[in-house]
Amino acid sequence: MRTEQNSADVLAALAGVIESRLPTRGGDPEASYVARLLFKGPDAFLKKIGEEATEVVMAAKDADHGGDKAKIVYEVADLWFHSMIALAHYGLSPADVMAELQRRVGTSGLDEKALRKVKAREAQTPGEKP
Repeated sequence: MRTEQNSADVLAALAGVIESRLPTRGGDPEASYVARLLFKGPDAFLKKIGEEATEVVMAAKDADHGGDKAKIVYEVADLWFHSMIALAHYGLSPADVMAELQRRVGTSGLDEKALRKVKAREAQTPGEKP
């Protein structure tokens, strides 16, 4: 399953293909699945992301009961692919996600969640800035 190509390079290459299918770049919905999803708008690709996320959960549950773990990889690939379509639509890239993951390296997941809760509360609480 592994290739010699760097994972970031694979994501960047795929992102380039997806970006080339954007309507603003002449993506043809009659000739490309990606262009068709982008042409239909966010509801179409966001629905696919939801479907693929559910399929990841189902594949993982199956693996817990003796199912093929390779199906998890297959479904996660579908989820990532459709998520990359959303990233392209919103002018973002896998590099943006990689940067966020890099920012989180070395940070406790519990600390990260607690910090998000504090920031959310601060955003909702009207008050003076220090």
